[in-house]
Amino acid sequence: MSMSMQLAIATVMVAATVLIHLIGLAGLLAVLRRHRHASSAVLASVINGMAILFAAFGLFVLHAIEIWLWAALYLVSDALADLEQALYFSTSTYVTIGYGDVVLPVGSRILGVIEGANGIILIGWSTAFFFSIVDRLKLLERDLQRG
Repeated sequence: MSMSMQLAIATVMVAATVLIHLIGLAGLLAVLRRHRHASSAVLASVINGMAILFAAFGLFVLHAIEIWLWAALYLVSDALADLEQALYFSTSTYVTIGYGDVVLPVGSRILGVIEGANGIILIGWSTAFFFSIVDRLKLLERDLQRG
């Protein structure tokens, strides 16, 4: 595959994963905004803990969808032989571990490095979102304790 073709495909993939991430974060935020605030500090801690768990699992699901999308690209383009190899490569690349025991063939390598850049940016976005949620819940809990 030519470099211009790889760049075009990678651009579409980045756009798709950013859109998926945006929609997913908006959905998580909408659900978290609906969560009820408790009248007691103990109940608030439990409810906030459940909200944090929900956010964490939601973020994990978003990243899993995006990783599977990249893995599907590697399978469809015949860059990797099977689903296990494609999913393994995609996961290690997306989270920028990059063991190097599975590599893309020449003509597909640009896709891999762009997936790594895409993954680290989306993980950073998720980290900022998660920190914001936890911080907001801590402030609400503190306000409840103050009365």
